[in-house]
Amino acid sequence: MLQIKLLYELLLCKFLQMLKKGTKLYSILTGSCPKCHEESMYLDKNPYHLGNLYKMHETCSHCNTTYKIEPSFFYGAMYVSYALSIAFGVAFFVISRLFLQTTLLTSFITIAVDLIVCTPLIARLSRNIYINMFIHFDKNWKQNL
Repeated sequence: MLQIKLLYELLLCKFLQMLKKGTKLYSILTGSCPKCHEESMYLDKNPYHLGNLYKMHETCSHCNTTYKIEPSFFYGAMYVSYALSIAFGVAFFVISRLFLQTTLLTSFITIAVDLIVCTPLIARLSRNIYINMFIHFDKNWKQNL
C-alpha cells in the first residue's frame, strides 16, 4: 500500500512539473504566448464567448511575438482539431459504454452532444497546440528584445 502511495505521489509530482511555466503543456492549456508564457493570446480567455472565440492579439505585448506567422496560418489547426475531436469522441464512447453501461444509440447521442458542447474548447486547444509546434519557449526572451 505504501508503494502505491509513493508511486501516486511521484506521478502527481511529475504531472505538476509538466504544468509549470516553460513547458508546452502550460502554454497549450492556458492559451498563453508560446514564447514567453506571460500573456494570453486571446482577447477573451473564455472560449464559450462564441463571438470572441477566434479573436487574438496580433502580437504579444511582452515579447513582441507575432501570432499569425503567415496569412491563413491557423488553417492548419483544423487537422489538430480533427484529431482532438476523434480523441474526445472515443473517450466519451468508452466512458458511456464501459462505465455507464449505456446502449449504443445513447452512446452516440452522448458523443454528439458532448462534442457540440466541447467544440469551442477543442477549437482553442487546437490553435494552441498548432502554434506551439512552430513557436518555442525562450527563457531568455527579455534579453533578446
